[in-house]
Amino acid sequence: MENRYVTTPFGRRPMSLGMLASQQLAETIEPGTTRNKWKLFRAVCEARPSLGVSDRALTVLDALLTFYPDNEITEERGLIVFPSNAQLSIRARGMTPATLRRHLAGLVDAGLILRKDSANGKRYARRSRGGEVEEAYGFSLAPLLARATEIEALAAQVVADRERLRITKEQLTICRRDIAKLIAAGVEEEIGCDWEMITFTFRSIVERTPRTAGIVCLLSALDEMLLLRAEIANSLETCCKTTKVHANESQSERHIQNSNSESLYESEPRFETKQGANLADPIRARRAPIATQNEIPTSAADQQKGDWRTETAKALRNEGSGMKSFPLGMVLQACPDIADYGPGGQVTTWRGLMTAAVVVRSMLGVSPSAYEAACAAMGPENAATVIACILEKAGHINSAGGYLRDLTRRTENGEFALGPMLMALLRANGPLGQNAG
Repeated sequence: MENRYVTTPFGRRPMSLGMLASQQLAETIEPGTTRNKWKLFRAVCEARPSLGVSDRALTVLDALLTFYPDNEITEERGLIVFPSNAQLSIRARGMTPATLRRHLAGLVDAGLILRKDSANGKRYARRSRGGEVEEAYGFSLAPLLARATEIEALAAQVVADRERLRITKEQLTICRRDIAKLIAAGVEEEIGCDWEMITFTFRSIVERTPRTAGIVCLLSALDEMLLLRAEIANSLETCCKTTKVHANESQSERHIQNSNSESLYESEPRFETKQGANLADPIRARRAPIATQNEIPTSAADQQKGDWRTETAKALRNEGSGMKSFPLGMVLQACPDIADYGPGGQVTTWRGLMTAAVVVRSMLGVSPSAYEAACAAMGPENAATVIACILEKAGHINSAGGYLRDLTRRTENGEFALGPMLMALLRANGPLGQNAG
């Protein structure tokens, strides 16, 4: 029968089966096993949730390791450290004695260290005449060394899970962006699909995915998003093949920036009309003479055909509504989220803002007719600004389309001013809010 050494705690601290298991584990260290104490400590920090220890307990473990004389932990050099509570408290960032004792007990319960108490409970080492430690009483690091392989495996798994979560979130973000822009393209090109149902499906996936979702929930949402994106892409590709659309027109957004008056952004025909007398924007300055020439028919026949030039003429006739437009820089400070949906992931001009508004409008479930009515009542710049504001407040709005129609009605009745809404968001997101904080 093999004799094993068992040590019990001093004073009123009880003995437990967990302590006995830790002592038995400490005796199973393979000869020659060694670990760098700081690399092993980093592995313990990574695997902390699996080991069941708190961050304050890791501070105490860090302090204990500083009392080990070598960087390499090995059984041949001894595994017991014996600092006093006063010295341990200093290296534990001034932790109080009561807190120190509590976290030392936590490390013992987690099976990372082991108590080896003397007869009177003091921590010390008995040395030989040559100065070598013959017997030491204090805290043994043997369980930490014995579990080194297990701890490193747990740490590697935690790192892999964290990287998998990061990649999944990244893929989900890209997929959401793709779907939003593909839906916008399909709606504006009038592709024959049930875009309302597709948009509803897309929004339902987004809404039921919590902000702090775990990997299982994110993978489920990603699978649904990938299927939806594939369905939309197949519909658009089929339409491209049947209508024989030129590749440059269907794939290159840069070709939209044509000096021809026919190259106005197809999704919202009234984007290039002016509002007030402000022609500071170079694009609007070039468009203004074109928009006011005889190229814009206003006859009843053209109105019945629903031609976009007639809609532009209506917007020009409504430019005296008196609704003030605000500087683009101010709008972007108040509503920074809209920039993610602009061309190339940024907004630098009013045209870029209005392009982003079309994408966001579709993503929020706002119908084209509701947005067109807002452009007619407010002007295209202000309508795009309102969409940007709705995006910032999306978490507090049940129906973005109904909210926009209500603002349009109030604008037509002279009851809505954009300034207070913009200033409230500016105080929350812009320099005003930062200075106030």
